[in-house]
Amino acid sequence: MSYPVLICDDSALARKQMARSLPASLNADITFAVHGLDALEQLEANTFKLMFLDLTMPELDGFGTLEEIGKRGIDIPVVVVSGDIQPKAKERVMALGARAFIQKPINKDALKAVLRELVEVVSQPQIITPVSVELPVLKRRDIYMEVANVSIGRAADALARHFDVFVHLPLPNVNIFEVSELHMALRDLAENDQVSGVCQGFSGEGIAGEALVLLSDSSVTDLKKLMKVPADSEELEELELLMDVSNILVGSFLNGLGEQSEVRFFQSSPVLLGQHISIDSVINSTSGSFTKTMTFEVSYNIDGTSIRCDLLFMFVDESLPLLDNKLSYLMEDF
Repeated sequence: MSYPVLICDDSALARKQMARSLPASLNADITFAVHGLDALEQLEANTFKLMFLDLTMPELDGFGTLEEIGKRGIDIPVVVVSGDIQPKAKERVMALGARAFIQKPINKDALKAVLRELVEVVSQPQIITPVSVELPVLKRRDIYMEVANVSIGRAADALARHFDVFVHLPLPNVNIFEVSELHMALRDLAENDQVSGVCQGFSGEGIAGEALVLLSDSSVTDLKKLMKVPADSEELEELELLMDVSNILVGSFLNGLGEQSEVRFFQSSPVLLGQHISIDSVINSTSGSFTKTMTFEVSYNIDGTSIRCDLLFMFVDESLPLLDNKLSYLMEDF
């Protein structure tokens, strides 16, 4: 007898990895959903015995999906599988009724431990009739989106633990830009705000680039209030906060990227591009570094505040074939 399973994740790579990780003995009959609204439609129309749910998704995220499942009285054990590994994220999903939490990338041992708890296992061997499922066809962008998603989750977790806050984790943007397009993207990030900017170079096994951390003036003000910075030492403390935020976000993102690509990245010390300056001044500071670049971009928001921190990773174009090669295993079946 087949075991109906719903896998909800906007990432084609994550859906494929999850489907491939389920043991053959489960004889899973898999249905895919690409966001929370899609999943709720599937749950209303079909009966499932188990659901795997991502948190960071368009249309309706995992938190909202869990809330709706509870409101609608849908009885299904839900396992959250996410790159958002903040302690407060885990607490929140468990409070919303999730039965377990597994961090991305999926670990088969962790998955087996969860299945032992949630699935009734038959002790005697069974004759299994494999259930065919059409796995997602992966594109290069799918790979980079999911790799970025896991990495920004590591960075959010580090920021959340350091400041004891909950960080809202949006979907990352992954793009290949000409330098003029990169400057347009930077202007969109900062809108009309004055900003403080920090830049950090990084490299590892020929893969290199720069990371840019931007905080609007209003965000810096709120961050100082959050950290209860004394008024008489505000200027010094502000600079230290900027450097701290940059080191935390850049270092933890690179650790996440390094784990997935098996590359040890090294980062330079943060360099202050300016405080309370226009975004055009930041752009002038980065001009000449790139002609064409792949970027990972994300904007973090801290819960209960107006703090927004923009993080932009820019890879030199010579690095892309090397990074492609390091991540090529994700394109393969396993």
